[in-house]
Amino acid sequence: MRVQQKAQQQGFTLIELMIVVAIVAILAGVGMPAYQNYTKRAQFSEVIAATGPIKTAVELCAQIQGLTSTAGFVSADNDKCGTNGQKGIPADDTTGYGNVASTKYTVNSSGALITAVANDANSTTYTLAGTIAADGRVSWVQGGTCDVNGYC
Repeated sequence: MRVQQKAQQQGFTLIELMIVVAIVAILAGVGMPAYQNYTKRAQFSEVIAATGPIKTAVELCAQIQGLTSTAGFVSADNDKCGTNGQKGIPADDTTGYGNVASTKYTVNSSGALITAVANDANSTTYTLAGTIAADGRVSWVQGGTCDVNGYC
């Protein structure tokens, strides 16, 4: 008499494979939007970095000129640190490069304003508003439309 041996199961069943595919699809559905937001924020960091040279130049100019108030950025007798392209402050860049469309430096009665515009569909902006304290230190407040988009 022969005893029939039961064949051992090898491999996965169709339902097991379908469950694995469903789990991977759910994880991908959750992960992709987070990854897309991450890449947009990483690209926008180039726009934020574009303001760095202007910011440093304005702070250095304020220290060299001995400014002790925001009104000192521009005075009637001597253009202190209010003109781009002078006293070490870079000129406005409207040609753009990479993810940066333009950078601009302006001065008004409220203080200095640095604006960088992203090279994206929304022309997202990043601004730094600078004021001078009595000790000559320049304080910066960031703003722009990047706050709305969650980039800064």
